[in-house]
Amino acid sequence: MDFQAGSAIPSTPIELVLKATLVTQIVLGLLALLSLFSWGVMLAKWLEFRRVSASSRGFLHDFAKASKLEQVAGLAKRSKPSPFTRIFTRAIDFLHETQPLGTPSVAGAERGAHVTLTASQVEALRLVLDSETNAERDALSRFIPSLAMIGSASPLMGLMGTVLGVIQAFLGIARSGAGNLGAVAPGVAEALIATAAALAVAIPAVFGYNIFANKLNRFDSELEGFGSEVIALMAREGRI
Repeated sequence: MDFQAGSAIPSTPIELVLKATLVTQIVLGLLALLSLFSWGVMLAKWLEFRRVSASSRGFLHDFAKASKLEQVAGLAKRSKPSPFTRIFTRAIDFLHETQPLGTPSVAGAERGAHVTLTASQVEALRLVLDSETNAERDALSRFIPSLAMIGSASPLMGLMGTVLGVIQAFLGIARSGAGNLGAVAPGVAEALIATAAALAVAIPAVFGYNIFANKLNRFDSELEGFGSEVIALMAREGRI
């Protein structure tokens, strides 16, 4: 990269990018792709959390007023599918498919017959609900860890582009034999543009990761609390 006397000196970031070396342009191109991907993930996650919240709000409001499992089962059927309705349906399926220990299984028994779970079966139900909760959490957390990866990897890519750009700048100065500030400054500025671009990619990705990680933790706590409320409702009805 030679900025010889009389050559046009870049005065804007766009000109720096256009006149940058091939290595710097490749790094900037990769950073641009990572930026588009991270913003796409953040937009998709925002829409997904909003959809889950909207579909769950009504069901949870009615669930708080219900006093019978049958009432909640009807609500789950009428409500839009959500993680909470799926967890409740999984609990009801477990209850219907379980026979108390020490009692014979009744072939062809009507689905939904009243059974009382033993302590070991209640523990098994908790494990089933925990497994369903983890599955819902994993589905909602998809691609969120990639934001953390982009936030940590982008500055390193920018630093690599900066170092390589500085090397090229000093090699160009050595070839031209010019050592004044006017010969050094354009090359260093071009090199630093990679670091600036990397920070522009990393900062939103880190903010997005922290925001969605906090939302995910709250959502996970709500699912765990809902599972405990379902078990408490079963206890009030004498199912446990």
